[in-house]
This record gives sequence, C-alpha cells and structure tokens, in this order.
Amino acid sequence: MEYSFTRYLAAKKTVDDRALNRLVWGTLARLLHGHQGTVGVVEPGAGIGTMLERLSGWSLLTEADYLGFDLQSENIATARQRLPAWAEANGYRVDIDEEDGYYLAKGRQEIRARFETADLLDFLTRPEGRQRYDLLVAHAFLDLLDLSGNLPDLLSLLRPGGLFYFTLNFDGMTLFEPILDPVFDEQVLALYHRTMNERRVNDRPAGDSRTGRHLFHHLQVAGAEILESGASDWVVFPRQGGYPSDEAYFLHFILHFFDESLSGHAELDAGQFADWLAQRHAQIERGELVYLAHQLDFVGQMP
Repeated sequence: MEYSFTRYLAAKKTVDDRALNRLVWGTLARLLHGHQGTVGVVEPGAGIGTMLERLSGWSLLTEADYLGFDLQSENIATARQRLPAWAEANGYRVDIDEEDGYYLAKGRQEIRARFETADLLDFLTRPEGRQRYDLLVAHAFLDLLDLSGNLPDLLSLLRPGGLFYFTLNFDGMTLFEPILDPVFDEQVLALYHRTMNERRVNDRPAGDSRTGRHLFHHLQVAGAEILESGASDWVVFPRQGGYPSDEAYFLHFILHFFDESLSGHAELDAGQFADWLAQRHAQIERGELVYLAHQLDFVGQMP
C-alpha cells in the first residue's frame, strides 16, 4: 500500500466528525452567537482545511475571516484545492482571489479564508502573527508540541477575551480489538506512547502522550480560563463487514504510524512485530478490527 498523509487527513474527517465533543462544540457556538461583527479565526496546523469545512458547514461561523497555516506545503496545496470544490458542493458561492484567498457566501454566511505555509515560530514573526484574533483553533495539533514552551506563543495570538477551541488532544489510551497477544499487544502500545513522549524536533521536546489531561495545568499556568472540556474519542468499527467512507485507509495509516515509530526498536522482537502488523492489516481487510483512541476537547477564553 502507498501511504499519502493528505489522504489520511481526508480519510479521518468522518472519524473526527463523530469524535468531536458536542457539549464543548455547543459551548463555543453559544459564545460566538453573541459576537458582534466579523470573527477573526486563526488555525495553526490547519492540515488540508477540514476544520474550516466543519466550522462553515456546521454553521458555527456566520461572518468570519479565517487564516490557516501549516508547516507542510503539500497540506496547504491540498487545502487550497479542496476548499472551492467542497464549498460549491455544499451550496456556497465561491470567489477566488490569488492575493486574498477565498470568499464563501451562502445565505447569511460570509467567510473569507486564506491558507499559508509556515511553522508556528515563523508565523509569529509575520504581520499576520502579530495580529490578535477572536478565535484560536488547534485541531489534533497540540500533542505534537512542547506545551510548556509553545502554548504561551499560541495564546498570544488571541485578543483579550478571545476564545480558544482545542480539539482531539490525545490522552494516553490506544486500543485495538480483538487482542492478538495480551502481553505483546500491551508492549507495542506502551512503546508507541513512549515514542510520543520522546519525540524531539530541532533538539526540543515535541509531543506528549497525555496532552489531554496535562492541558488543564498548562492552560491554568498560561492564564487561560477553561469553560468546558469533554472526551472526543476516536471509535472506528466495522459495519456490515466493512468501514464507512475511507476509514479502512485511516486504519491502515494508523498502523503505518506504528510501523514508522517502532520498526527496529531495540525492545521489540522484529519478526513478532512484523507479524503483528500483518495480522492487524489483515483484520482491516476482513472488516474485523476495532480501534479506539482517547482524546479531550477544550473551549476557553483569555482574560
């Protein structure tokens, strides 16, 4: 199988849609309902733009200026291709401007959107990074960062009283069913979680397998007020012998993450791990594998 990260991001959209905590979403919707004028939205780690599709399609945003940025240029290129097609398919009038991006209009909705390639530190040095926004969105992104160092930088993008919406923050539990070997399954999962804690980028920490629970402390230290939080677990299971949408590919890609992270690991028997991966891939093909991952959503406000 050839693995495409942009296809993985597209395949997990339906998984994310089910997972997002509706109480947290509803709290954000109520807070934005009273907002006067255009809502300025910024999203680091925007990927291929699926969260903007959700914010628009689920009518969270009425009048908004959205800016999404991502380190991977391939993600941004895909986002720029996807958005007009998605908008037209969902009844929006779409105007495209090479300078200002996209203008989407439907009924009372008017949304301007731009996508840029940038990492967080680079973005903060740009004029856009010195602006202050009404809403900061980070979707399945914070568990790739060093929260103690990066969270204050992220929150600095908000104006006083600005809102944050942090979703799908991994919180230390992965589960595959049926179990193949209780001892080996547990070893694989424990080592995989450990790789998240040990990940480094530019010789700095870049990840935490328990980001969800640790966010309560990090947000408090950063002076942010949490207004609501709740579980947003990924749950993928077969239905009538198969998986909906492109979720079989999503599952194969999850196993690809395991392969990339653990192949050659000194604490794993290489042959046993290769066999474990092969059996899990075969379970997907037969429509047998159940996959769960525990995550947390947050909505809150800066003073």
